[in-house]
Amino acid sequence: MTKLRRQATWVAVAAVVLISLNLRPGATVLGPIIAEVLAGLGQGAAWGGVLTALPGVCFAFFGSLAVAFSLRVGLNGALWLGMAAAAIGLGVRAWVSDAAWFLALTVLGFAGIAIGNVLVPAFIKRRFPERVATLTAAYSTCLAVGATTASALAVPMARSLPGGWRAALFGCGLTALAAVVPMVAVAVTDRSAGVTRRRDKGPSLLRSRRAVALGVFFGIQSMQAYVQFGWVSQMFRDGGLDAAYAGLLVSIIPAFGIPAGLVMARLVDRVADLRPVVVVMGVLLAVGYLGILYAPTFLPWLWATALGLSGAAFPMALALITARSRDPHVTARLSGFGQTIGYTFAALGPFLVGVVHGVTGGWAVPLWVLIASSVAMVVAGFGAVARGYVDDDLAGP
Repeated sequence: MTKLRRQATWVAVAAVVLISLNLRPGATVLGPIIAEVLAGLGQGAAWGGVLTALPGVCFAFFGSLAVAFSLRVGLNGALWLGMAAAAIGLGVRAWVSDAAWFLALTVLGFAGIAIGNVLVPAFIKRRFPERVATLTAAYSTCLAVGATTASALAVPMARSLPGGWRAALFGCGLTALAAVVPMVAVAVTDRSAGVTRRRDKGPSLLRSRRAVALGVFFGIQSMQAYVQFGWVSQMFRDGGLDAAYAGLLVSIIPAFGIPAGLVMARLVDRVADLRPVVVVMGVLLAVGYLGILYAPTFLPWLWATALGLSGAAFPMALALITARSRDPHVTARLSGFGQTIGYTFAALGPFLVGVVHGVTGGWAVPLWVLIASSVAMVVAGFGAVARGYVDDDLAGP
């Protein structure tokens, strides 16, 4: 490899890492400081509900458009434009006082993030065909690092920096801007048309049972994650734990995404039969919810740990997107298909759990529904991990 090609490769690696680190902070930074944001904008709890629902809604809607967008401007162009939109939306929203403008800029930022969510796996598949597992591991690990870091630093930044909560939000825009630079460099140096200049959309992914199973698997695990972020703390509190301890327990759950991201991509790449892994994740999910239901104050960290370990389903789903497709064009379509389903579930799941909790007046029914969904996740997972390629399903009669 020549020196110039080696430098171009490292720039592309930097682009994957920096984009991945910025695909979650814009959403996770809001939760810890939502009260300050609402007070600063003169809004109430209902408007806060809209804000907390926006990530799932925007990721689903704009994610469904990402592949079509890349067909027009190219894969590289779509990624740097997406991160530019994220930088502008997340950065400028921090300094507006009008709630409507804040909402509009947040949507712009999340639209850019949605593009990155869908297209980074395709970029990895095209740019690093011989290092897919390694770069996918870096991608999913950086997602977890970005989400955890933004959530952990939101309050300290809001309390210590001039501008308070606005400074904390502005930090997300700055870091997203840093991701634009290497992606622009990749776009300038890599002028190959690539898969995204293809105009044929190809057969519907609904023809592939593997693609449908992967989409449902991605959807159920996404729903679980957002339900856990939104409601598990309250479940623990209603079970008898104090608010601070309950919040600490919930912070354990996404932290397991960091080691899972490092391990799962290689596991998908090297293990022939992944069904036992899927079963273990389903059992851990059910055990976590059963513990919260029947023994919330007895070893609560054990139930949080079980839920956190079951979250390895997310990096597994990301790894399967690249492992079960050959053509980067199919990878992009499969990524968009799975993530659109996933974030639709993520938007609806917490809302429906809240409705059922309100109607029944307790957590027993919602928790049993979540326990039952662990079985559905295992069934979908069996179809998702089956050996073979979605490309072959689409090429069949």
